[in-house]
Amino acid sequence: MDVSLASGAGRESDRAAVQISMREISARIDAIPQCRPMWLIICLLSFGAFCEIYDTSMTVFLVPGLVSSGVFKQGAAGLFGQSDAATFIAATFSGLWVGTMAFSVISDRWGRLPALKYAMIWYSAATLLMGVQSSALSIDILRFVTGIGMGVQIVAIDCYIAEITPKAWRGRAFAASKAIQYSAVPFGAILALSLLTSNPLGFEGWRWLSIVPAAIALIVLIAQRKLPESPRWLAQNGRISEAEAVLDDLERRVLRSGAKPDLAEKTQEEAVLGKLDREISKGAMTRRIVMMSVANFMQAIGYYGFHNWVPTLLQAKGANLSHSLGYSAAIALSFPIAPLVFLMFADKFERKLQVIVGCLCTATFGMAFAQQSSPAMWIVFGVLVTISSNLMGFSIHTYQAEIFPTRTRARAVGFSYSFTRLSTIFSGYIVAYLLQNVGVNGVFIFLDAALVTAALVVGILGPRTRGLAVEQIARGRLAASEAPTAGEVKRLICTKSMQIDE
Repeated sequence: MDVSLASGAGRESDRAAVQISMREISARIDAIPQCRPMWLIICLLSFGAFCEIYDTSMTVFLVPGLVSSGVFKQGAAGLFGQSDAATFIAATFSGLWVGTMAFSVISDRWGRLPALKYAMIWYSAATLLMGVQSSALSIDILRFVTGIGMGVQIVAIDCYIAEITPKAWRGRAFAASKAIQYSAVPFGAILALSLLTSNPLGFEGWRWLSIVPAAIALIVLIAQRKLPESPRWLAQNGRISEAEAVLDDLERRVLRSGAKPDLAEKTQEEAVLGKLDREISKGAMTRRIVMMSVANFMQAIGYYGFHNWVPTLLQAKGANLSHSLGYSAAIALSFPIAPLVFLMFADKFERKLQVIVGCLCTATFGMAFAQQSSPAMWIVFGVLVTISSNLMGFSIHTYQAEIFPTRTRARAVGFSYSFTRLSTIFSGYIVAYLLQNVGVNGVFIFLDAALVTAALVVGILGPRTRGLAVEQIARGRLAASEAPTAGEVKRLICTKSMQIDE
């Protein structure tokens, strides 16, 4: 026999074995009910992203602290003749862009857990060093380095959650995860409110805001040491026995908790996935990447254009520094509450619809915020913007992690998500320019135009994902003729029941 033919046949046999194992593993995951062991995994992952949310949200508080301490200059009198605030934001999101764009491949090649571990160590060291700097240039450089670690982390976490959670409650898992992550916002806001107006132990408040997350990151790193690797990633990379061992252990813990896997769900899933062995076509994959890249670029302008500039916008409307920080802290309290509300409908409505509603409501309430002149109404509409932008952010994170294949999920998510970072680099300068030359209304017209564009792109090009396993979504919409018949499902259930009885 020709050696090349034999090796080719061997590779085909290996690929077939991986496909069969992937179907079995996917079915086993989708059969897992909501239970304490699964929620513990979601929580441990989410506390890793807590640091990323803390750091991006702290941008809004660090800038006033750095200005008041004299390290940053007001207006266009800063570094390189530009706004120090805009340059700091640009440095933050430049680092995030490099992390998500260039280093997300680590998660696909080495695994989700190594990416989480090394990114956390990187981030912790960089933010600690930033907290002891005294020049605008060195702070911006280390802020860029810190951003690289954060960028790797959030992509790996989104991919892990999408891969480990069943299709029936994947939306609720992301909603709960975002509630934990967003608790970093009020935590940081309250910390900033107490530290920026004092100098504990002789250190300026902004330094404490930079040093605190380094300690948090160390605690999270220790807590995550027993997390298992993503079984879908293991199976996709040919490590079938390891994937099965992870699921065996997880299923044992599920049973000990009193919950039971849904056998009928598992058998039906095997029938569905058994009909489809091909991944999404290259053309469809490209369309999804372009769609998510444009949507991310535009929605980030609206999201960070508001949340990174709240105190500055309030000061432009007449509030002083301490009052603007207080109003911002009051608005920030709604961050972790909103995703808890989303738990009630996260899996009841199509995901792309949630993205669209979030974008349009953020645009509407943002413009209403710009028209207000009293502190009470600033807080009311600030909270409404926060809730709607959280819906937009939570649903788009879930959506982008669902629509790409496991084999390339981190790279595809990292590439498309990097456009949120890229847009924020430049939009910070645009917001600063509009605020100085046009005013608050001009800023919100710019933000609203971006949000409406994001809604249109997702609405026109986005695939549906509700109630589908990630393998089904990765292969495109399921045709009616490919779905298992009632008789097929019944026979499969009977066969599985007989196997268990034996």
